[in-house]
Amino acid sequence: MTPITDNDALVAFCQKLASAPFIAVDTEFMRETTYWPKLCLIQAASSQDAGAIDPLAADLDLGPFLRLLADPTIVKVFHAARQDVEIFHNLGQIPAPLFDTQVAAMAAGYGDQVAYDALVRQILKADVDKSSRFTDWSRRPLSESQLTYALGDVTHLARLYPKLRDRLEREGRFSWVSEEMKALGDPAAYDLDPEKSWRRLKPRKFAPKYLAVFKAVAAWRERTAQTRDQPRGRILKDDAIDEIATQAPTDADGLNRLRSVPKGFAGSKFGPDLLEAIREALRDPEGYAPVIERGPPPVQGQGAVVELLKVLLKARSEDAGVASKLIATVSDLEKIAMDDKAESPVLTGWRREVFGADALRLKRGELALVLDGPKVKVVEAPRAAGGVSAA
Repeated sequence: MTPITDNDALVAFCQKLASAPFIAVDTEFMRETTYWPKLCLIQAASSQDAGAIDPLAADLDLGPFLRLLADPTIVKVFHAARQDVEIFHNLGQIPAPLFDTQVAAMAAGYGDQVAYDALVRQILKADVDKSSRFTDWSRRPLSESQLTYALGDVTHLARLYPKLRDRLEREGRFSWVSEEMKALGDPAAYDLDPEKSWRRLKPRKFAPKYLAVFKAVAAWRERTAQTRDQPRGRILKDDAIDEIATQAPTDADGLNRLRSVPKGFAGSKFGPDLLEAIREALRDPEGYAPVIERGPPPVQGQGAVVELLKVLLKARSEDAGVASKLIATVSDLEKIAMDDKAESPVLTGWRREVFGADALRLKRGELALVLDGPKVKVVEAPRAAGGVSAA
């Protein structure tokens, strides 16, 4: 068993896959010490053919495979696809159309974010070889056991896809997964613009000065990590960004006094550039600060409503055989607790049918939650009962 290392072999392999209705795809990569993932192997399989492509091979042109990923007639099947899709986005091609078996399993009742090996065990009654999971995929030559492990992932995946697809279609849930795939294939989800990097964090304040420095420090860290090809956390920890934004130091002494900043940081190769980024943001904090929409302040009793909605969500997700995380997040529940007309996907489409409509009825006192042994049941509330919340 050998990986594909030359262009003629890659073209021939892609020609075989081009007639398939779907291909299963997986990657092996390393990024523990880098910002950019180092792609070490690409595995792909149809129901008939399987192969491993070596992207580290000299002069290998991945173009034929990237064009295959763009073919709209072939479904590209992944498990927990986000990091794999990010890698292909960095290479210039987001796979489309997409099918993520982890998301599909959530819609089919296999639990929240089920692991690949667990899904293979449950559906295919097979065990996944884990022996090479944490090996060094960048070393060459790859061993026979590494290639066997890598190809096993996509051959199992190629068998999983039709079973999951057929189950979702029988239960009328295939469109639910399609909605999620649109978000997964959105290029905006992989935007690494440093000026937008603050969005992956959680600002704790809303004052323009704080937000301006918060955004500037996050952008500085992102640029530095990208340029040096180092993980963000090795440049500066997340909690340090919040403290720097709170204190807004403009000189070395002020920066070194912060508890979350490494000792002597201001005098390091990073210090002067970071301080200049802070000073630049403070020249016009109102103009540079991001605009964050603030919701209405919490009302008395809102916490209790959210807790009731959590119980209802668990009950309805169990009734429907759908992972609760696929239906609603805690943020969604908080929005609904405050506003019956909140902008939330929970109040539209299939989520409204499964949970959202009942969430509003529970708030109005039209439904009640009762214990039936160990199980929570949702029942019609007595007419005399009052609403849970007037929100």
